Amino acid sequence: MKLKLLSFLLLTFILWIGYSCGKKETPAPTSPTGQNCLEGMKSSSFNLFGVQKDIALGLETEKEILSNPSSYPVLDSIKYASAYKFLYDMRNEILNSGLLTYKNEFVWKLKIIHDDSVLNAFCTPGGYIFVYSGIIKYLETEDQLAGVLGHEIAHADKRHSTEAMTKQYPLLITSSVLGLDKTTLGNLVTSLIALKYSRDNESEADAYSVVFLSKTRYKCSAGAGFFQKLINDGKNPCGTNPTAKYTSTHPCPDNRVENFNNIGNCYQCSSKEVGSTAYNVFKNSIPKSPNMP
Repeated sequence: MKLKLLSFLLLTFILWIGYSCGKKETPAPTSPTGQNCLEGMKSSSFNLFGVQKDIALGLETEKEILSNPSSYPVLDSIKYASAYKFLYDMRNEILNSGLLTYKNEFVWKLKIIHDDSVLNAFCTPGGYIFVYSGIIKYLETEDQLAGVLGHEIAHADKRHSTEAMTKQYPLLITSSVLGLDKTTLGNLVTSLIALKYSRDNESEADAYSVVFLSKTRYKCSAGAGFFQKLINDGKNPCGTNPTAKYTSTHPCPDNRVENFNNIGNCYQCSSKEVGSTAYNVFKNSIPKSPNMP
């Protein structure tokens, strides 16, 4: 038992040294006035995964999703080529902001999940991005979707998934560096699909959505649009509870709207919304999902 514990501690120490020496971070730009717009923001922390392990886990997660079309009905990228081109053009503009740490290492693949009932998007480790048709049709402008996409890209670029898995399952993650059997790997992939981020992770992803979009043609604080729409439509999960913003696992929508706008104002970046005409064409190119009346 002591030998196993010693081996675990030694391996953890070696991994920590590798993490400390290998960690890289693209610093966020300062505002035109020289102000640090992300002052006080808690950044990504300890992560036992190497970058290549992020990519490998992302690939396994993609395989798991594609093997389960009843739960994840992915639209064919050839049949719906125009819709995918619209999303890839948006992705490329965000990647070309020059502010991502892993632009060239991660794959940044896109898939549209054909389920109009789900207002969600997610990005696995390594940059495998999945966007539900529900959130595409719910949003009203191109830049609102760009804000959401920037947020999901930030989760991957800041390596939030494997950071969270490190904290929740340190023994599993440590052993994963040496290789996992198929059953354990399958369980890990399932956990990644259902993973919930911390308040700090969500706040950092919101902030970097603004950072990434600040170098694009999109309204840099456009990510606020989704949360403002939830509030306007009476879908605020925090409701009217005055303490929810302090006790909720994730920041409340009104807090997130405020933070998006404050960081956007700090950067003095574009506040002009990209029109909705092209976006409506894009939305209309995606048919109603079979599960909707």
